[in-house]
Amino acid sequence: MNVTSHYDRENLLCEQRRSHIVGLMYRPCCSPERCLRETEEVDGGSLTNVVVRDPVGKDSGMSTKHCNNWSKRLERVHRHRPESRDHKAAWTGLIITAGGGGASKTGIKNGMHFLSLDVVGGVHSATLLHTHETDTRATMCMSLGGDVIAAGQDANCSLMRFNHHVAKQAKKPTAKDGAGDKGAARKRGGKGQNGDGGGDVAQMKEDSPQIVVEDVGSVQADLSPQEPCVKCVRFSADLTLLLSGGADGFVRVWEFPSLKEKFSFKAHKDELEDIDISPDNKHIVTVGRDFECSVWSGDQLAVGLCWHENMPQIAEKMYRYKSCRFAKVEDQKDALRLYTVQIPHKRDRKPPPCYISKWDGRAFLPLLTKSCGNEVISCLTVSDSGTFLGLGTVTGSVAIYIAFSLQKLYYIQESHGIVVTDLTFLPDAPKSKAVKGNNEVVLLSVAVDSRCQMHAVSNRSSFPLWLVLSFCGLMVVGVILLLQSLFPGFI
Repeated sequence: MNVTSHYDRENLLCEQRRSHIVGLMYRPCCSPERCLRETEEVDGGSLTNVVVRDPVGKDSGMSTKHCNNWSKRLERVHRHRPESRDHKAAWTGLIITAGGGGASKTGIKNGMHFLSLDVVGGVHSATLLHTHETDTRATMCMSLGGDVIAAGQDANCSLMRFNHHVAKQAKKPTAKDGAGDKGAARKRGGKGQNGDGGGDVAQMKEDSPQIVVEDVGSVQADLSPQEPCVKCVRFSADLTLLLSGGADGFVRVWEFPSLKEKFSFKAHKDELEDIDISPDNKHIVTVGRDFECSVWSGDQLAVGLCWHENMPQIAEKMYRYKSCRFAKVEDQKDALRLYTVQIPHKRDRKPPPCYISKWDGRAFLPLLTKSCGNEVISCLTVSDSGTFLGLGTVTGSVAIYIAFSLQKLYYIQESHGIVVTDLTFLPDAPKSKAVKGNNEVVLLSVAVDSRCQMHAVSNRSSFPLWLVLSFCGLMVVGVILLLQSLFPGFI
């Protein structure tokens, strides 16, 4: 099932101009009249396309972006974690998207969109709640820390705090007797509800969710003399640090929420592609366009990774690193994994395969490397539990892999039809169960087509071990009895 930050005709939850999916929270279902949907069964799961409608019932009007500068079309997707201190139990879900055309006059406005994600009768729907414009600044990357969004915008990392609440609507009196009132129910008879003939009949409107966004700070995170750009931002797991990486190759670490610079260092000769920090804040992993993936302890280099040292067929500088992510190991409290994606440096008519590697997240030794197809990977994400990996490609395909074996579980070719710019899994927390439904895993994807899709994999059927062993035992007994009947004296 596909959910679009704007819904696509085939696997779309919603579709909006200038968007990235950045956050996800929970709230009650919205009206089923607010979405259209089509569900398509695909290999390994299902894809649902929904057209998002705004609160007055009109199409959101979001369409494919048109931009001369490829980088200005970048879109990111993240999830608002359930443990946010502003989390309201009344919410089913909140999707935050951002992007735009930048300072150039492309006709695409710069801003963020906040949409509610709801389930109505088993059907996912998204409703536009609020739009926050960002002037001439297009958001190129984002990270979510509680109720604060860190957004890479040109040379700066801008921080915005959002608050969501349900606003009570005032009672709206209907017309008195004698006036036409087609939409509202009226009391008939000699007297009104309060005993006076022809009195007003009170009508309470539905509570309306409200989003308020305020700017809380900004830091210069890239000092490139020409076309400065913040390439990646990341909050630490405990929300005490904010990391940024820029086109100048520097990593800058800020204390959060004070935004005091803790330290900075030159991590790569070229611009950064991705950055992540371990859950204990001891190690930072950076990926650059200079073919390097480095592990740092503070501002000191701890180790440089080499994924192909046991693959002699891979020549130097034939591949470069694209993404990196730390992840937990399910049912192993102290274990930690690091996942990296490697893509070909040059694009050939017959492109070589891309690879995904799994590393020990503490010793940084390679554990497993597997090919993940010939489509160039554009983004990587990991589920909260560390059980699943999500991959997006430059051709718009989306895949889900089992982290333990790096085996492909779900795949839709050219689901978006153009570059997938970011992905996120729905949380594994119990509060997300209403949104996930009877699915083992749900992945959101967003692409340059300004659409967000939801990909769902149904729970895989399994049998208890005792039942399997009992069945095997009965089979053995049956075979012995059959042989005894056919060959008397067999035993």
